[in-house]
Amino acid sequence: MRKLALFAAPFSLGVFLAVLMLPAGAVFPGAGVCALAGAALLPVRSRRGLAARLVCFGLAAGLGWTGWYQLRHIAPADALDGAEGTYTFTVSGYPAATRYGVSIPAELERTGGASIGALLYAKEEYAGVQPGDRLTGPVRLRRTNVSQGEASYYYDTKGIFLTANAGEELERIPCERTPVKYWPAVWAKRLKHSAGTYLPGDVAPLAVGLITGERGDLDTAAYTAFQRTGTAHIIAVSGLHVSFLAGLAGQVLGQNRRRTALAAMGMMAAFAGVAGYTPSVLRAALFQTMLLAAPVLGREEDRPTTLAGALMVILLPNPWAVAGTGLQLSFLSASGIYLLSSPLAERWTAAVPEDPRGWRRLAWGGGKAAAASVSTTLGALLLTTPLTAARFGALSLVSPLANLLILWAVSLVFVGGLLTALTGLVWGGLAGVLGAAVALPARYVLWMVKSLSRFSLAAVPSQGLYLRGWLLLVYGIALLALIPGWRRRARPILPVCGCLCALCAALVCTVLEARLPRLTLSVLDVGQGQSVALASRGRTALVDCGGNSRRNGGDIAADFLQSTGHAKLDLLILTHFHADHANGVPELLARLPVDRLVIPDVQGEDPFRQEIVALAEEAGTEVILLTENSRVTLGEAVLRLYRPLGDGGANEAGLSVLCTMGEFDALITGDMNTAVEKRLVKYGDLPDIELLVAGHHGSKYASSPELLLAVKPEYAAVSAGYNNYGQPAGETLERLAAAGCAIYRTDWMGRLTFTVR
Repeated sequence: MRKLALFAAPFSLGVFLAVLMLPAGAVFPGAGVCALAGAALLPVRSRRGLAARLVCFGLAAGLGWTGWYQLRHIAPADALDGAEGTYTFTVSGYPAATRYGVSIPAELERTGGASIGALLYAKEEYAGVQPGDRLTGPVRLRRTNVSQGEASYYYDTKGIFLTANAGEELERIPCERTPVKYWPAVWAKRLKHSAGTYLPGDVAPLAVGLITGERGDLDTAAYTAFQRTGTAHIIAVSGLHVSFLAGLAGQVLGQNRRRTALAAMGMMAAFAGVAGYTPSVLRAALFQTMLLAAPVLGREEDRPTTLAGALMVILLPNPWAVAGTGLQLSFLSASGIYLLSSPLAERWTAAVPEDPRGWRRLAWGGGKAAAASVSTTLGALLLTTPLTAARFGALSLVSPLANLLILWAVSLVFVGGLLTALTGLVWGGLAGVLGAAVALPARYVLWMVKSLSRFSLAAVPSQGLYLRGWLLLVYGIALLALIPGWRRRARPILPVCGCLCALCAALVCTVLEARLPRLTLSVLDVGQGQSVALASRGRTALVDCGGNSRRNGGDIAADFLQSTGHAKLDLLILTHFHADHANGVPELLARLPVDRLVIPDVQGEDPFRQEIVALAEEAGTEVILLTENSRVTLGEAVLRLYRPLGDGGANEAGLSVLCTMGEFDALITGDMNTAVEKRLVKYGDLPDIELLVAGHHGSKYASSPELLLAVKPEYAAVSAGYNNYGQPAGETLERLAAAGCAIYRTDWMGRLTFTVR
């Protein structure tokens, strides 16, 4: 079976190189070179010659297959980028609600060519279309490989290469009978509906996520808790879930490996079908099926072959899936579990002699289960942590504990939820009883995850120097453990204790670095928006909390505060009620206790203001309506809050903040325009300042010459991200430079932190 590994692993490497590293014009020549190299090795009859040929032909096949796929699917999509005209689409899935209507998974029909996966945006009246229906009408097409001005593989990994915006009515031709290839989508919808009907409402989203990998119905606060505790992988169907099915087959059928493997493979095939053959479900089923194939075929289990073969099969339908973070994490997690967890578990359980008598047998069984759970968690984390830290910028410190405490309950929720959903398709009464039983472990999972996520240092940013050094230490020791001689002589307790002590030191240094200065002012990177965190001697304030970043602005702010050891927010100030300054407030209130909320007493009928006030009061936060200038003490700093000085829109009727600590002054003006800035200069008694948070994200209508002349800032921080407004404006940057400001930008530099020592 190693021959398959020698071909499949290079095939996957070739796909990786073609998609992520090589220019399009070099793919076919590279495939030709590899094929010629393999042909040149044909006369070599040794085992090494065979291995070299398989590697060369595998690379050639991976490169060639990706190049062919690019010509057949990607190039036509690139050619249609920006096109407008009348096109016909075949609906391939069920519509999902959007802010302005619905998004419909579809296939763009092409004459004489393969169809192209697309996402069709249409009016709400098309929410009832079914898989197999055809829609024809005028649309504007766009490639999906750019998001917020940056290259993105998100949709490409899902086989969606175009978006289509329908500005007018579409002609719908209903499908009389759903084509077979769309049956999985129908099954998945029915299964999801059944689970949502017969499981209690508070746990149904979790069960649906476990069964189908869809987390759309899971509220943001809950999913954030799963992310902070390093357990979000249970929401995306993975090898963990199908291993539950394999374990169930083993319990039912006993120890016969061949019979158990056949039953488990059948269960996984059925599960993948009823779950809709979604990418995450299919990926997990393939991994586990390859693992179980050895006893069925009468061969010894070979885990490298299993991993390489499964990855090759997954990449065949869409080579661009290799760019997906989900696939990468799933493959690394499975690799860690298959290659590392079993040896660890065997070594730990071998040290405890089995005693078949009474309570000792139970204790041994519990210890064995705990060892298996811990080894599985550590095996998965060892290979996924570097990618998680690089992609998401965070490191979950409670992940091993969280996984140990909830995995047993997750298996009950998954199997029980699946049985409930299937039973609900034929017998609603029994499904209701099963759903009530499943709710118990599901509520335990949600409670435990949310409880652990509330710890300040449950997850910490991985960009810090100290934590990066700790990661290097851990992986350096792990590499040493691979050396046979060192592994035989070493005692595991010493490196483990050393790593734990180093982690504690890194955390202490991280917190002290944030708390030792008399004042820190951090302009958070929230995309096109604003969120400014202030901290002085253990007291914290946040001016605004919003933006268009891929992550919620409230999560970004809460993560930052908790990573510096702050368990609550003393003061939240909103300059005004626009989304780019306040859309993260609901999530922030769900994540952290907030003592006081200060808002301008304007726009009393605004629904967003009413929602924020209601959420704050529900959370026990004191709401202060600012009508007159005020002063607030924050540790050693003083905040001067200026009442709104303008009228009209929200920008002009916003408040502004001056932060003073000794000889340091920082001014935050929200989105006020030039006219209101003149009033602030006239009535605000402003001092010369050191830092100006540029108004309105660097708009040409803010940071006026009058304001700059009056306050003479030394530094300017511009909080901006991808936008269609041309912010920061070139003329504004020129004004700031002419005023002698050193300019810093979140869109170029990420989070900006200024410290006063």
